[in-house]
Amino acid sequence: MTPAWLLDIFAAFMLVVAAVSAARLVAARSWVRGAAVAGSAGPDVDVAHLLMGIAMAGMFTASLTTLSNTAWEVIFGLMTAWFAWRVWCDARANGTRALAGGHCAPHLVHSAAMLYMFLALASSAGGGSGMGGMGGSAGMQTLKYPTLAFVFALILVGYSVWDLDQLSGARRALAAAGTPLAPAGVPAMAAAESAGAAASGPAAMGDAATIGTRAADEALSGEPPGSGPSIRALLLAPGTATGCRIVMGISMALILVIMI
Repeated sequence: MTPAWLLDIFAAFMLVVAAVSAARLVAARSWVRGAAVAGSAGPDVDVAHLLMGIAMAGMFTASLTTLSNTAWEVIFGLMTAWFAWRVWCDARANGTRALAGGHCAPHLVHSAAMLYMFLALASSAGGGSGMGGMGGSAGMQTLKYPTLAFVFALILVGYSVWDLDQLSGARRALAAAGTPLAPAGVPAMAAAESAGAAASGPAAMGDAATIGTRAADEALSGEPPGSGPSIRALLLAPGTATGCRIVMGISMALILVIMI
């Protein structure tokens, strides 16, 4: 049986991800400007992270359960359809490479995995209590079609490793090019991801556009260049969204493995 304290720690991580995603939604200006860039971490991604964080916190700890299983099934069903449409649009624009390594592909997998977990557990429990946390006796709950759960877990871990490699690889490319890293984290991350986008070719043009959008945001905010990153700039940095996605993917894979 998984220790309750470990589940509580991951539940806390999910609440942090949800809080950061909510803060990003508040800080973003694309809502009023309509300046969302194709391929960027737009409001839909932050909404997805917010909802997933709330739902997964309830999976780890029963006291944090919010909506019913049916409600979550509807939410993640709609979310899966939305990101499937975005992946299809990415594939039309950038080719089949977007099906595996595009910006929206990981979010499609995350949404589909969440939908599977709620459907499979409700089915195996015969319409019983469903998720309701994994501590105590709920730790004996299992998912229907465990092979599918294992496949989802492998894909989620693979995307998390890929995200980590992209971030570290961009920083290494920046250092090799002799570009100085800023003492504060956000400008360095922005420059690193810009270098990574340039190195990745046309498929990474969406990430480069994201950085350009964020630069415009900072210019409109009236902050003088070189004054150091603000909290808003830190929240809206692409690396922040990527970090949330990494934590989400690892936590989701852990749930799947525990409940196989």
